[in-house]
Amino acid sequence: QVQLVESGGGLVQAGGSLRLSCAASGSISSVNSMGWYRQAPGKQRELVATMTSRSSTNYADSVKGRFTISRDNAKNTVYLQMNSLKPEDTAVYYCNFRNTWAVVGTEDSWGQGTQVTVSS
Repeated sequence: QVQLVESGGGLVQAGGSLRLSCAASGSISSVNSMGWYRQAPGKQRELVATMTSRSSTNYADSVKGRFTISRDNAKNTVYLQMNSLKPEDTAVYYCNFRNTWAVVGTEDSWGQGTQVTVSS
């Protein structure tokens, strides 16, 4: 089991910036992925950005060029720098940690979610 503690959400005007952080603790495999998903009211949860333990990244098309994911492996912490925010970025953002184990396979853990609201 992995425990995740998120921080950094809030209210910002369109065009502004926010930085989300998520610290992981617990049983962590050397092969893993950390990232962010979001869920707006009435919509399904969607991928925002992920980064593997080997620094491979994946971004949703809607955030490419505006959001940057990074991680500090020594601290088991992932960051999401969000620039040029738009009202459509408003959602609850969830941190995800995916362990990959040789025998068990993948195992997902989720944070409690942090609200990001972008006003127009």
